[in-house]
Amino acid sequence: MHFTIQREALLKPLQLVAGVVERRQTLPVLSNVLLVVDGQQLSLTGTDLEVELVGRVQLEEPAQTGSITVPARKLMDICKSLPNDALIDIKVDEQKLVVKAGRSRFTLSTLPANDFPTVEEGPGSLTTSLEQSKLRRLIERTSFAMAQQDVRYYLNGMLLEVATGVIRAVATDGHRLAMCSMQADIGQQERHQVIVPRKGILELARLLTEPDGNVSIVLGQHHIRATTGEFTFTSKLVDGKFPDYERVLPKGGDKLVLGDRQALREAFSRTAILSNEKYRGIRLQLASGQLKIQANNPEQEEAEEEVGVEYNGSSLEIGFNVSYLLDVLGVMTTEQVRLILSDSNSSALVQESDNDDSAYVVMPMRL
Repeated sequence: MHFTIQREALLKPLQLVAGVVERRQTLPVLSNVLLVVDGQQLSLTGTDLEVELVGRVQLEEPAQTGSITVPARKLMDICKSLPNDALIDIKVDEQKLVVKAGRSRFTLSTLPANDFPTVEEGPGSLTTSLEQSKLRRLIERTSFAMAQQDVRYYLNGMLLEVATGVIRAVATDGHRLAMCSMQADIGQQERHQVIVPRKGILELARLLTEPDGNVSIVLGQHHIRATTGEFTFTSKLVDGKFPDYERVLPKGGDKLVLGDRQALREAFSRTAILSNEKYRGIRLQLASGQLKIQANNPEQEEAEEEVGVEYNGSSLEIGFNVSYLLDVLGVMTTEQVRLILSDSNSSALVQESDNDDSAYVVMPMRL
């Protein structure tokens, strides 16, 4: 194997692929990246056995075909440290990878390409194509609500649901839920649900960098695969039953609050400074045309804010984890938001004022 490539052309896919590779590996080959040269195409593959990412680069000059695996982190650090306009010459010589650029020369250890594990191809049960910007929006609007290390492992990921003409993403950690739907050209009749693990979702979002480009999605029995012009991303699915999110959405709330998103966000941020650092609880007091926000902590410190809102129902007092409210307001984009409440023991539904495609549920806190 022997090829030359511009530093920039190699660095971009290498950084993305190296992002999948885990530093602490039980199998040495898993901390490596697989390099394959076929004709004038170089492909780079990284995997942690759950998520696999393949990046493809067109080589400008004819190359000598071959395949080998090398330490991902070291190759990336070498590329980063070279000058921007460097032309890199890479070849395999006696089971070592020799990297040359200008007056620099590096020799890296390798492992055979045959040792590199590949994600088995399962039969794809559903294939669809989406605009990258749409899929990215789905992920950005919901991924913050995924659980991090919950024993209910099916919460440590995101539900993707596909039905006729619509694709929906849902994430919950048991205390809050985020849901976003959008129209898509899908002819599938029955509902198809998969749970993509947290790492897979975060890696996929990093790849969706071309708003106008499309991404092809294949949902199989055990894998999801996303393909763009330059990358193929595959992730195992979480085997489990996601909670019935429709039962979680609050129904029949009779208290509607309309407020300025930025004003609320700033008031919540300021009040949060003096909330209990562990529980992050704040108290909302609703009265006609006004929302009072209060926080206190074990040091007997207090914060109070008042925000003008559109509200003319009966007065209500309710507690929330302020971080959850700030997360929701942080992903919204409209000027106005609406809160729908029923009583101090029921979850709140938060939405953009003129837009029903996203819905956020936050459970109340006892204060």
